[in-house]
Amino acid sequence: MTEITPAIVADHGLSPAEYDEVVRALGRMPNLLELGIFSVMWSEHCSYKSSRLHLKKLPTTAPWVICGPGENAGVIDIGDGDAAIFKMESHNHPSFIEPYQGAATGVGGILRDVFTMGARPVANLNALRFGSPDAPRMKHLIKGVVAGIGGYGNCVGVPTVGGETNFHPAYNGNILVNAMTVGVARADKIFYSAAAGVGNSVVYVGSKTGRDGIHGATMASTEFTEGDEDKRPTVQVGDPFTEKLLIEACLELMASDAIVAIQDMGAAGLTSSSVEMASKGGVGLELDMNAVPTRETGMTPYEMMLSESQERMLMVLKPGREAFAEAIFAKWELDFAVIGHVTDTERLVLNFDGATVADIPLGPLADKAPLYDRPWVATPPRPPLTDVPESTDLAADLLKLMACPDIASKRWIWEQYDHMVGADTLQRPGGDAAVVRVHGTRKALAMTTDCTPRYCFADPVEGGKQAVAEVWRNLIAVGAKPLAITDCLNFGNPQRPEIMGQLVGCIEGMAEACRALDFPVVSGNVSLYNETDGTAILPTPAIGGVGLIDDYAKTMTMGFKAAGEYLWLVGVSATHLGQSLWLRHVAGREDGPPPPVSLEDERRTGEFVSSVIRNGLVTAVHDVSDGGVLVAAAEMALAGGVGAHIDWAFCRDLAPTGLFGEAQGRYLMTSEHIQFGAVANTADVPVRYIGRVGGDAVQDSEGSMFTVSLSALRAAHEGAFPAMMAAAT
Repeated sequence: MTEITPAIVADHGLSPAEYDEVVRALGRMPNLLELGIFSVMWSEHCSYKSSRLHLKKLPTTAPWVICGPGENAGVIDIGDGDAAIFKMESHNHPSFIEPYQGAATGVGGILRDVFTMGARPVANLNALRFGSPDAPRMKHLIKGVVAGIGGYGNCVGVPTVGGETNFHPAYNGNILVNAMTVGVARADKIFYSAAAGVGNSVVYVGSKTGRDGIHGATMASTEFTEGDEDKRPTVQVGDPFTEKLLIEACLELMASDAIVAIQDMGAAGLTSSSVEMASKGGVGLELDMNAVPTRETGMTPYEMMLSESQERMLMVLKPGREAFAEAIFAKWELDFAVIGHVTDTERLVLNFDGATVADIPLGPLADKAPLYDRPWVATPPRPPLTDVPESTDLAADLLKLMACPDIASKRWIWEQYDHMVGADTLQRPGGDAAVVRVHGTRKALAMTTDCTPRYCFADPVEGGKQAVAEVWRNLIAVGAKPLAITDCLNFGNPQRPEIMGQLVGCIEGMAEACRALDFPVVSGNVSLYNETDGTAILPTPAIGGVGLIDDYAKTMTMGFKAAGEYLWLVGVSATHLGQSLWLRHVAGREDGPPPPVSLEDERRTGEFVSSVIRNGLVTAVHDVSDGGVLVAAAEMALAGGVGAHIDWAFCRDLAPTGLFGEAQGRYLMTSEHIQFGAVANTADVPVRYIGRVGGDAVQDSEGSMFTVSLSALRAAHEGAFPAMMAAAT
């Protein structure tokens, strides 16, 4: 038996105090297998030991919420007996080490989280953060991540319909890859993970277990140091073709009455799936490790329990249904093995070669895992922005912003994804939100991901509010009723009080916004220790939102439709240049506070925009965000292939640099009639006429301040990303 030394404990990511807790929980010294099980279950990735205390602040209920956090994914009611099931998760560390497989297996894992609930996946999204494009390995990482997302999603037959991609030097040593999946199921056929029924069979299905991904959860719960990109054995290897078979086999079995409980083998593999199923059900499990299907010879129980091999599920079946289930998985050419049974002991017991090799009470592994109230300090407020230079050339500034990595068209990325498979995608990537029809109905789901990390770094509370509010606006802009969010909270080392303060502040801001907008959190993920050699990423609470469109014929798009239409700004005309992209990319500064978010105004304005879309009073709608009003107008012009004349008086009032300010709660929209202004005046929201659609340029109405042709805008916007990536070849 291996002697458990302090070095071995440290290698497993446990502190000396945590090891002492392990000894107390067992009433004896652990063996290496038991130590490994505790190490992954007590990792940040599985236990949320630094964040659970604060996650309780998030609102998680609403009349339309069927299942909130705590299961594999969140579930919301979308009417007519249908439910939407969705979640977002991180695969950050694996993607930095091995970008193709790291990103691919991130997609595979989130797909399993959704279809294990009984849903057919209908859409994938992602939220990607990269470092400076010219940083070492960065273009290699971009290419690998995009290829991995496309390679897995395209092969498994689920469209990748939306997402976002940002760049900042803070991600040079730790990129972020957050994957989201949305599925649809019947509301009365949702499957949960709580094991039940003493004596019921515990069944392993899917791919065989290999040695890939061992200690993946532990690796994802510590910061990087120099050379950690060589930790390739901790990264799983995905097989999307097997995943497709697994989806179909599971959904076929779910159409019967055979399943008691089902759980994806995700982070920590067989360990987490068995522990979570048993602990949620208040039962125990006894497993025969000799029965686990393996693809490599001589695998030990330690390797089997900690492997994160992909495309595997664990389930509990009703008595006598084993042969029926096995026939289904045999038809789909997947492994099926009865590897244990449910007990009443509330313990996890593992047997191998006729001996008991682990015997652990489940409470300390799950509900009674460590919970820390870590010290934190609030981020100090940023001083007001002073000495801001004025724009000397608005046209040049607009072109520079349209070509900057954050705003430039990501067509180079999304054209590598199959976004139309399934034939239900109604709005492709590039708009405010993707729209996917609920097959066989008039309904559609709108979905998006968003976050502005530079705001969160400058003021975590305002940044957390803004992330939720912008997702709300993106859904509103396509005509959807926002229903719920999932989140992926990406931060640095929580043992540093300033980093913990960022996490606490962002959660508080998110919670405030969710309450004000009736926009509950139904699922999510926390990813900590995203830093290298003490340099942390920007705080990045990525938000994924889902909304409902009752009739997809009323879906709204952002492109200008016809010359002569009137252009309106809904929301405040005031500007805010602090933390704006104009300030960073044109003035070369990252200063000032982020724009404040008035949640009362957000709700009032959003409800007004929803009403005019619903009543057919507008022809195009676009959220105003990065780059401000002028960038939003240029994006609408490019989407519609027609220019605009921006009212000269409006340009003058925004003192022209303010055209790039990022004040919140604003939309641009077009209408066919000037009488729209009279309708708008009856609403308790600011609405201002700012121009007319027409021509082949975006310019001020007098042509004296700026004129930028659509061809120049398109060359800057569409050409920047391919040119950047071509430089890597």
